[in-house]
Amino acid sequence: MSLVIWTACGLLSLFGALSYAELGTCIKKSGGHYTYILEAFGPQAAFVRVWVELLAIRPAATAVISLAFGQHILEPLFMPCGIPELPIKIVTAIGITSVMYLNSMSVSWTARIQIFLTFCKLVAIGLIIIPGMIQLFKAAQLTSSIICSSTQDWDQHLPLAFFAFRMAVQEFTGCTPAALITIPLAICISMGIVTVGYVLTNVAYYTVMSAEELLASEAVAVTFAEKLMGKFSVAVPIFVALSCFGSMNGGVFAVSRVFYVASREGHLPEILSMIHIRKHTPLPAVIVLYPVTILMLFMGDIYSLLNFLSFVRWLFIGLVVVGLIYLRYKRPEMPRPFKVPLFIPALFSFTCLFMVALSLYSDPINTGIGFAITVTGIPAYYLFIAWDKKPQIFQKFMNGYPVSTKQLFNSVQQPAVELLSLTWAVF
Repeated sequence: MSLVIWTACGLLSLFGALSYAELGTCIKKSGGHYTYILEAFGPQAAFVRVWVELLAIRPAATAVISLAFGQHILEPLFMPCGIPELPIKIVTAIGITSVMYLNSMSVSWTARIQIFLTFCKLVAIGLIIIPGMIQLFKAAQLTSSIICSSTQDWDQHLPLAFFAFRMAVQEFTGCTPAALITIPLAICISMGIVTVGYVLTNVAYYTVMSAEELLASEAVAVTFAEKLMGKFSVAVPIFVALSCFGSMNGGVFAVSRVFYVASREGHLPEILSMIHIRKHTPLPAVIVLYPVTILMLFMGDIYSLLNFLSFVRWLFIGLVVVGLIYLRYKRPEMPRPFKVPLFIPALFSFTCLFMVALSLYSDPINTGIGFAITVTGIPAYYLFIAWDKKPQIFQKFMNGYPVSTKQLFNSVQQPAVELLSLTWAVF
């Protein structure tokens, strides 16, 4: 069943990527989810999206990936013993700090390091798949755990499994292809490679581990390496840690641009639309994530944080693709250089929203907290955005805040095109 879910979610991700490709080619503005919701449903829904991104989605996502980084980077030092929780969180905090510092200091170095870390990610997957396939072909048949493992209660945990996969391939929502003629081919090839890679990785795990051993492991790749690779097993957690660091770096790089655009629209404080005078980085938009991320790191574990952030993330991803369908009827005259068949966004958005609803039953506490944070965005919109007659003291604070903070961060306001041009030039 796990392999079926990996495969099915890979196909679903392909549908999502194609839907986002249409949105990215007909709405040629920066900002990702925020901009698409703004165009389709207006400023209130867009504000709630960026509000949840700031308070919940991105801090929790960074904390989840960072915890995996901390656990794997310490694994060679503690093998074969377990790692205490406190050292993991301390190393994780150091990793988060280094990512924030890197994104604050240099756009070009952020991009160069990301290329190297992407290569490390591919090496990590290869180090697992190749020995696993060799083991598979040596064996007469797969271990009986694949065939005989129980599927009891799998329906209850289906939305959480869906969320876990979506976390693994989350970043298709941040990409907009440039060459229209290659969009379908590029998306199909890339999502196909990702899905096949993850499915084969899990097949490799099953060649040396039972389902029970896999579920009991705190770091499955490390357990796999210990069983199959002997002295060379140390390499696997190091490459996995570098892969996680790359995901942390890429996520912070992308979301700081979303905050930048939202600030330009007046939905976030003006300071978040400023860039550093010398570094040309959106320094305030990067730093604003740091305190909430560290707080979440020390308050939760990796699985509770995953369920918590996935609910709100996929609620809005489903809403974005519903917006694609809505724009087909609301603005039929909009140029659409690339257009997907309507059943693709319909199936993708329905699945996302259905899984989001089902997750309230599977994990009501963590998903309920995510729902509550989402709802707080509605009164926050009327308090900070829609309410024109604010008290004078409040207005003085809001007007003086950007002046004092821009001096603190040594930042100034720049035309949006300058930051976007710099980003494109780097890549």
